[in-house]
Amino acid sequence: MKRPLQMTAVALSIAVGAFLLINAMQGCRPQTTKAAVTGDAASRVYVKPGTHDEFYNFVSGGFSGQLAVYGLPSGRLLREVPVFSVDPESGYGYSEETKGMLTTSHGFIPWDDSHHPELSQTNGVPDGKWCFINGNNTPRIALVDLGTFRTGSIIEIPNSAGNHSSPFTTGNSEYVVAGTRFSVPMGDDASRDVPIKTYKENFKGNVSFIHPDPETGKMSIAFQITTPGVNFDLSHAGKGPSEGWFFFSCYNTEQAYSLLEVNASQRDKDFIMAVNWKLAEQLAKEGKGKRVPGKHHSNWWNEKTHSAETTVYEDVLQLDPKDHPGLVYFMPCPKSPHGCDVDPTGKYIVGSGKLAALIPVFSFEKIQKAIAANELEGDFAGIPVLKYESVLHGEVKKPGLGPLHTEFDANGNAYTSFFVSSEIVKWNVEKLEVLDPRAYLLQHRPPLRARWRQQTALGQVRDRLQQDH
Repeated sequence: MKRPLQMTAVALSIAVGAFLLINAMQGCRPQTTKAAVTGDAASRVYVKPGTHDEFYNFVSGGFSGQLAVYGLPSGRLLREVPVFSVDPESGYGYSEETKGMLTTSHGFIPWDDSHHPELSQTNGVPDGKWCFINGNNTPRIALVDLGTFRTGSIIEIPNSAGNHSSPFTTGNSEYVVAGTRFSVPMGDDASRDVPIKTYKENFKGNVSFIHPDPETGKMSIAFQITTPGVNFDLSHAGKGPSEGWFFFSCYNTEQAYSLLEVNASQRDKDFIMAVNWKLAEQLAKEGKGKRVPGKHHSNWWNEKTHSAETTVYEDVLQLDPKDHPGLVYFMPCPKSPHGCDVDPTGKYIVGSGKLAALIPVFSFEKIQKAIAANELEGDFAGIPVLKYESVLHGEVKKPGLGPLHTEFDANGNAYTSFFVSSEIVKWNVEKLEVLDPRAYLLQHRPPLRARWRQQTALGQVRDRLQQDH
């Protein structure tokens, strides 16, 4: 990992990006009428003609279903990329050539709830080739080609509901991962018609590993891993020593199906799920697992014909961890974890319990030792649960209320957003010490609530944008 580049790659991401923007905004906030007239807010964000913004911010459009690109610090809107929704300005989704991009097994779906832009990576560093984004409502993943700033591929995710834990990539974009937020009954349409009261018995979660073709960008589902019926929120791939593993935050281990705000928040600890994706890849290549019903569309934009092409798949390959020891482990994590982040060294995994008043930090080295020593505190629906104390690097005490998401700098420090206390707190990963409590308080603003969905582009992406502006 090249740390200076890693710093660039996350500087505008969830926490650090929020800090840069908010710190500038707070510094620019006029305190008096005189300050409003004579202040220098405009000069602090001014980018003169012929020069480039330092950062580029890829922002999910939420219910617009699109992807926006902003320059920072100028705040200029450089591009809106049509993705999951029709776009009258360009004709996307209206013309016969583009309608196919929005087809699904449910028919033509011209809208969605887009989240979590994620840049493709090479050797664990964003490379500016592609930008992935999810469709949360009708489970889909899109690939935006940053050479053309056009949506190049959209794939539907079967056996899923609420595609929130996505799209997160492995270190060389071998796979883009999509975790279902809500569990669903598996099988064909007839077997899926079951009473909601049978949730624990019949509803399952899954995480899908999607392979984008390196040359064309066409996406296909390599395999899915079935899990017990829990909710997945976010995930990140390991790197360095943890390369080959993927980590997911999961909650609702109560497996509740009514009054979720109350009933899905009863346990003191839920889980971070650790997946050995290299093992899963090997099992899939060996033909292990089984093919299950899962009709889905994979849409691709053909640059030669300037029209969409669609491939319809009828099933997917699924791997059940109960049949493959060593594939999946659960690690207890307080409480209702939503954030799940891996530090730049790949040594530490940070879980953020949305209803917790501390931040647990897990050690990958300790995870491996606990697995080797079979240090378990039992199992959850057949999945081994590692002992909390055995895998824990330590806890950050009293950092704030409602930790959500964490980003890192190149100096061993972390920045965590808090949705209850509305702040971003700086702390040291190795020492577990809060360094700058409440330094970046979000005054007079609603809670952060995990809406900072930013990624930076590298110089080559910046140059492409500037050529068009």
